[in-house]
Amino acid sequence: MPVVFLALVSFASWFISALAGGGSPLLLIPLVNFLLGSQALAPTLTTGMLLGNSQRIFMFWQHINWTVTFWYLPGAIVGAVAGAYAFTKIHLDWLQLLIGLFLMITVFSFGFGKKERIFTARSWHFLPAGFVYAFVSGIIGSSGPVMNPLYLNYGLVKEEMIATKSANVVVVHIAKMVTYAALGALTPEYLGYGLVIGLAAVPANYLGQYVLSKMSEQQFRQVVLATMAISGALMVWGQRDLMSFW
Repeated sequence: MPVVFLALVSFASWFISALAGGGSPLLLIPLVNFLLGSQALAPTLTTGMLLGNSQRIFMFWQHINWTVTFWYLPGAIVGAVAGAYAFTKIHLDWLQLLIGLFLMITVFSFGFGKKERIFTARSWHFLPAGFVYAFVSGIIGSSGPVMNPLYLNYGLVKEEMIATKSANVVVVHIAKMVTYAALGALTPEYLGYGLVIGLAAVPANYLGQYVLSKMSEQQFRQVVLATMAISGALMVWGQRDLMSFW
């Protein structure tokens, strides 16, 4: 029964993320945490994200912005390995709190969708951003849609954003998976639950692709920002104990 429930939630998460430029862990993080505990989050989500995003590369191949990907990957690979190693040594729950606050503040900066860009992003910005994103993702499993503001400010929307993000994160997830396995953090149980998450992505991605093709760029930006706001609020709420401690 938990596996069926996980599959249904995963389907909904992948479908929403196809329309919102990512954020599939939005519903998955609390569920995986409930089923397996916080130690399972990073390796389980990484397995599922690797499978689901690999399929998206196949589906949206022609829309990948390779210039962004070539700048992104060097920093991201180093950050992924460093973050996955740090996951086995330390636990920084407050990182989710900071990411949540960042996402909500960014939504305000975009004027709730009234502004197409806050600043003009350059391709080289993805090198340091990729390192930071992958490092944090390696520690807590997923950084949510924290990279979306940079993609929007670069001018990537709809299929271009989905395709380029998928190409970028797949390499990061591979690096994390190898590191988790080498350090003994990827157990058969975590791998099995991750496979459920990844397989549920297959029909959800196809449905998402169809609906995405019907959306305008403005509608897409609004959904992206709305998802960022919800993701940020849930991350902050999830770490409310830390705020009460302060």
